[in-house]
Parts: sequence; C-alpha cells; structure tokens
Amino acid sequence: MGRGKIEIKRIENSSNRQVTYSKRKNGILKKAKEITVLCDAQVSLIIFAASGKMHDYISPSTTHLKGEDINSLNYKELMALEDALETGLDKILEEENRELNFLWQQRLAVEGAREVENGFDQSVRDYNSHMPFAFRVQPMQPNLQERI
Repeated sequence: MGRGKIEIKRIENSSNRQVTYSKRKNGILKKAKEITVLCDAQVSLIIFAASGKMHDYISPSTTHLKGEDINSLNYKELMALEDALETGLDKILEEENRELNFLWQQRLAVEGAREVENGFDQSVRDYNSHMPFAFRVQPMQPNLQERI
C-alpha cells in the first residue's frame, strides 16, 4: 500500500519541522551511501540545518579531494599545498604588520599632538605671567561715553 503525496511547503510547527528534517536528512544520507556502493559513484553531500549545524557525507573514493588523506597526495600536489599555505600566511603577516604600523603611527601622532598642546599651554602661561601691568589694571575714571 502506497502513501499519499504531501504538499511541499514549509512546516509551521517547529517540533514537526525538526522531526521531518531529521528523518529526511537520514534518508538522503542513506541514499548517498547506497549510490556510492551500488554504482561506484563519487558522492559528496553537505546539509546545513536551520540552526547552522552542518552534516556531510563523502564517499571513500573522494576523501582525498577533501584533503583528509594527505598520504595519498603526490609530491607536486604537496608542494602546491605548501605554496598555497605559505602565500596565505604571508598575506596574513603583511596585513598584521600593516595594522601594527598604523597603530604605531597613530601613537606617534597622539604623542606629538600632546607635546604641541603642552608647549602651547606653557606658552600661554609664560605670556600671562609676563603681561604688562597696564593691561591688568582697570582704569579709575569711568568711561566718558557713559556720561553722555
């Protein structure tokens, strides 16, 4: 006896959706394993859950493509991987050095600005202490314009 077809749409109930996801995920993983054995096919399967969790299946004949079986790589492939790793590390180091250099330049600029500010403050204090006495005294006579 066959089952009836269901309408393919989003399942609103979260617990039902999770149960369906789990069952269908297991079913598709089983089918991937079966097709690998029956047909000698190279199968790779990646499934991401709504939660972000990843499930994968890689047939044994394709694991070297994933990089897990490093012993099966020949010398040229290993050298290419090594070169790629060195290039990536060089780029990372360059970026870190650029950031550190920028931070160092910022620090020097802030210190320079503080020195200028301190020098300005000292100049103002020196000027105020040497200000002529005449500028500090208030005139004794009222302003003549106020009488008019």
